[in-house]
Amino acid sequence: MSFAPRFEPDDPALLDPLQFATASRDQDVLATVRRALENQQAKLAFHPIVTTGSQSRIAFHEGLIRVLDHSGRVIPAAQFMPLIEEMDLGREVDCVALYLAFRMLRRNPQLRLSINLSARSIADGKWREILYRGLTESGQLGDRLIFEISESSAMVLPEVVVRFMEEMQTTGVAFALDGFGAGLIAFRHLKDFYFDLVKIDKSFIRNIDADPENRALTKALMTVAHQFEMLVVADGVETLDEVKILEELEADCLQGYHFGVPKFSLT
Repeated sequence: MSFAPRFEPDDPALLDPLQFATASRDQDVLATVRRALENQQAKLAFHPIVTTGSQSRIAFHEGLIRVLDHSGRVIPAAQFMPLIEEMDLGREVDCVALYLAFRMLRRNPQLRLSINLSARSIADGKWREILYRGLTESGQLGDRLIFEISESSAMVLPEVVVRFMEEMQTTGVAFALDGFGAGLIAFRHLKDFYFDLVKIDKSFIRNIDADPENRALTKALMTVAHQFEMLVVADGVETLDEVKILEELEADCLQGYHFGVPKFSLT
């Protein structure tokens, strides 16, 4: 008879110290996010997207979900968003973001707002209930709402995304392809979707004034987007030199820290 210890496949004892520390940290972050949602400790931070040209103005704001811990400190989205994409918790975060977006649209009749959406949330019953309730309210809130879907998310469930876009055609809701150019959506597939605008991936915008390869790739991405009659947002703009190059390349809108950091207030 053997008295050797028995371990389950996911037993922490089987992990090396680094893996164990990483797993423990992830579990702590997820628990904090769950508590924050239960206690309604979530807000939208607003990041402006501005039009190009000398008469630049705010075209719309992106509403970025922010989760707060028990002391009121913001938990960086990068710490938990990749972990919850395929979890029920990811659906809960999308529900909260949509609820907060509709509340802001009701309170600010001139506001146009985009929020991030995972393709997996489209079929979620609770998320759908919040969506339909918001769209049936007075004021045609759908005309001022934009869903941002990343390339990676769109290609996980492309049929679901396309059907949802078709369903939303009469509501005024617009769609933005986030991270355009990251490589997961082949150009030939763009015609299958109904995106109204694209946000060019930040990796192409970074140092575009000094990097001729980034400049050439960005120009090519803009040409493709405009061919499909989609507006182009250059994301991740941080310097005036980048602004000048992007205006020369005829980007329609710009977003980035050059225009300010995301804030909890619209002013």
